[in-house]
Amino acid sequence: MTKDPFVTHRGLLFTVAYEMLGSATDAEDVVQDTWLRWDAIGEDARAEVRDPRAFLVRMVTRKALDRLRSNARRREEYVGEWLPEPLLTAPDVADDVELAESVSIAMLTVLETLTPTERAVFVLREVFDTPYGEIAEVVGKSAAAVRQIGHRAREHVAARRPRMDVSRDEQQEVVERFLAAVTQGDLQGLLDVLAPDVVLVADGGGIVQAVVNPVMGAKKVANLLRPFNRLAPEAQILSVLLNGTVGARIVGTDDGYDTAISFVVEEGRISRIYAVRNPAKLGGLDVEATISRSHAV
Repeated sequence: MTKDPFVTHRGLLFTVAYEMLGSATDAEDVVQDTWLRWDAIGEDARAEVRDPRAFLVRMVTRKALDRLRSNARRREEYVGEWLPEPLLTAPDVADDVELAESVSIAMLTVLETLTPTERAVFVLREVFDTPYGEIAEVVGKSAAAVRQIGHRAREHVAARRPRMDVSRDEQQEVVERFLAAVTQGDLQGLLDVLAPDVVLVADGGGIVQAVVNPVMGAKKVANLLRPFNRLAPEAQILSVLLNGTVGARIVGTDDGYDTAISFVVEEGRISRIYAVRNPAKLGGLDVEATISRSHAV
């Protein structure tokens, strides 16, 4: 029996939706809506689709665009900083350097600064190598206009994306030094592993305690983190793969410290820390997400 194309490409569809939305929950909803629409067109109509993969990617992208636009007001009213929903990922995602960068919290945070149309064009073209003609059908613009949008989006992202050119082993070593310093309350150890201009961004969603504004500078970040072992002595800080790179998870505490932490490491030091504390964004971290960069067409 031939496998349904939706099932074959479900990982790809989720990845497109997630990179568009920055939310695993919303991405799953969009993928489910895509399945319902795909199923509703009927078996005979599905059999006539020349390229099911491209058809499904167009469908999921349109639905993600609609969701992204409808979420705009909710994002504006969000309490504090809004960060993407983290994913627990398998080692094979980390092994694909381009895929790992495209789903990193750092990159998804940059994509939040694009318009919905710019984001769709960037994701489909730069991540999934979709032809301009196909993208034009998705966003309802000419291929020439899509090229211009893509150029603008690439420049915008290039000016804001952090350099992520360290190996997994180097990232692991730096993150472990950071975690050791945090668990020991070692101020000098923190200062040694943090870049002078490090930025810490936390997302509590107004539900749990978190710094509302980004904390900038090694001394301020170190002083913020130093009391952790005293405030949450029962907590465990574990090294995990989040969004294709080495991150950390705080677990084992009833004091509201459950957190997923992603890092950007540059030149042997941590330059960005993204701490997701909103409980609504941590529910899916017990199961590895299915991420795929199979070309959309």
